[in-house]
Amino acid sequence: MNQLKVDNKNAKRVKVILGRNPRNLYEHQVEAMVELNKIDKKETFRSLLVLPTGGGKTLTAAYWLLKNAIDKKKKILWVAHRHLLLEQAADAFERNSYSDVLLNETSFVYRIISGMHDKPIHIRPDDNVLIVGKDSIVRNLELLGKWIANEEVYLIIDEAHHATAKSYRKIINYVEQVASNLKLLGLTATPFRTSENEQGLLGQIFTDDIVYKVDLLTLIKKGILSTPIHESCETYIEVGDAVGLKALKSIEDLDIIPDDIAESIANNGNRNRLIVKKYFESPDVYGPTLVFAINRTHAFVLKALFEEYGKKYGIKAGVIVSGTQAEFIGIEISNEENNRQIEAYRNGDIQILINVNILTEGTDLPKTQTVFLTRPTVSTVLMTQMVGRALRGEKAGGTAKAYIVSFVDDWNNKIAWVNPETLFAEGEFTDKESDYTKRNIRIISIKKIEEFAKLVDDTIDTRAIESIDFIKRVPIGMYVFTFIDENDLERNHQILVYDSTKEAYQELIASFGNIFKDYNIVDETIETELLDELCNVCEATYFYKDMTPPYNEKDVEYLLKFYAQKETEPLFVPIEKIDRKRVNLCNVAKDIVDKDMRRREQEDYINSLWNDKNGLIQIYFGNKYFFKKQLETEIDKLYNPEVYVTKSNSIALKRSVEELSIHDIELMVPEHARKLKDEVYMNACDSEGNYCCAECGKKSVTKALFQIDHKIPMAKGGLSIPENLQLLCRTCNLRKGDK
Repeated sequence: MNQLKVDNKNAKRVKVILGRNPRNLYEHQVEAMVELNKIDKKETFRSLLVLPTGGGKTLTAAYWLLKNAIDKKKKILWVAHRHLLLEQAADAFERNSYSDVLLNETSFVYRIISGMHDKPIHIRPDDNVLIVGKDSIVRNLELLGKWIANEEVYLIIDEAHHATAKSYRKIINYVEQVASNLKLLGLTATPFRTSENEQGLLGQIFTDDIVYKVDLLTLIKKGILSTPIHESCETYIEVGDAVGLKALKSIEDLDIIPDDIAESIANNGNRNRLIVKKYFESPDVYGPTLVFAINRTHAFVLKALFEEYGKKYGIKAGVIVSGTQAEFIGIEISNEENNRQIEAYRNGDIQILINVNILTEGTDLPKTQTVFLTRPTVSTVLMTQMVGRALRGEKAGGTAKAYIVSFVDDWNNKIAWVNPETLFAEGEFTDKESDYTKRNIRIISIKKIEEFAKLVDDTIDTRAIESIDFIKRVPIGMYVFTFIDENDLERNHQILVYDSTKEAYQELIASFGNIFKDYNIVDETIETELLDELCNVCEATYFYKDMTPPYNEKDVEYLLKFYAQKETEPLFVPIEKIDRKRVNLCNVAKDIVDKDMRRREQEDYINSLWNDKNGLIQIYFGNKYFFKKQLETEIDKLYNPEVYVTKSNSIALKRSVEELSIHDIELMVPEHARKLKDEVYMNACDSEGNYCCAECGKKSVTKALFQIDHKIPMAKGGLSIPENLQLLCRTCNLRKGDK
């Protein structure tokens, strides 16, 4: 019986077209391939190709691989993290398969593998190119192994700044072990701020550094990229007053505008008409335009308005949306309707393409002349990708000028939105240092709001934090990092670090390597039960309840999740001393008291500080009421210092500290607990700085791998004194507890 067979759109045999490839490469692409040819002479290499958005990195790599890998029967493994990037790579191979490039081969087979394409089980020995989603292949390395065993493999990592994640490194290491020879090429255009360690990790992966790089300004001068023209349009819509703490966190951490706020903006008739009228002020100037909308509602409302206003101009609008409700998280769901709309835009049948969540990375729309940014973002990477959709220059079939139109709402200075104009500096997409500093201060402000709110709540005892010098309540810096959370969303996170917690975080982060090794954690995701255990161990080892300001338990959890994925230290951003002094209300209060300011003078002075556009007071405190209340407290502390000393009218009966558990000592007499624990660790430390288990002799420099145990249990009269305390490793402590 004959089996019924259908076309597999995700696996194709490409026949080489006789003749010369009609596509002319640009000078920088030819230069890049010359450098790639040089490095290809090495038996192995690990290098990066860096081209700006719109510089044609996918075409450059595919063109070079057709000639140097496919035509020489070498295998290619192309790895990316988004479905559209996979399809774009396949298209680049298919469209450039001409006989002037492929001299020896007459055909080749490529296969796309991802959750939306083919499955790893369908990999065939005669596949020449595998274009794979990172998550699909990392779970099926044994199937990949059969394909690459004893082969020379060209491994391409698209958007290579993601390669520091453990999953990418796992793929790279596996290919290196199984293949006879590995040639690794990373492609990237995206700016990123990382710690030196994370940059070092990137350097460990791409050990041959950058094979070729060209900057943005060079491509603009050559006409390959358009000259960006920035326009800012004030909407005069006040949003800030409606933004609560939960919403602020959602925006800063996930770049997601909460549904209620998003719907309010999306349905604002005045704002929507302003957007559409802006376009029709100069439809010939703006031309084919991509509109980045807030959500689905917004997209369809704008479509209706664009078509209503566009009737007399013959201008039509289309909408494409992803299948996810979350905004701009890198999940694309290709479907027929979206594809039809994109093709209609490419063909000029529609002139306005309104999109939600899709056209940010890797999409080729050369006719785009303008980008309307109606949805703000806190992500520099995302803003770069959105702006990049309009940067195709005249020589690349695009336009001489690219209009970047931002629609700016009044968020009352609460959100650190990225300004697209600040991304262009010295020929690179980058952050201006001043904007970066202000954005960090705004982020700190969001995290401080909870503290300020408690301090003005009369029902909460806040004397402990109010009693310390104000400057100690100002962070000395913050750890800044991203990780993929349990919902598969990229979460931005910041940990405020104070004088009180600095050493604890440093010691904790330094211990992660040994902790993960001891707990045998190899995956990027830590199981919930184990994560809870690790959090408890880390907090008990490095932190104390009386730290003022305190540490945040969630911060420890998120650090563990980050390390599981990146295996490196997060970026630490110090807050300069001058910036800390500028928000130190102790100095402001002292100035008011020393000058004996009258009420009117005080008000004028306070208002001048709050309204200073070059200052950080308004950004840091976020709310004038919080600012004034904290300043009043600092002034009162100068006049009535005795009020801020904790007093009590009752006397507790005495009990020996030695009779308390370690946990109770930490709660009741934290300073004594520190000294006691330090002595136990010191007594268990050998001459080489290793802590030693009293039972099995296990050694490590990491405190968190050991637990303090009573030799004589407290239930049998044992005391919490150094002579009765010992260090046990986790295994020995569990074994003792079972007896």
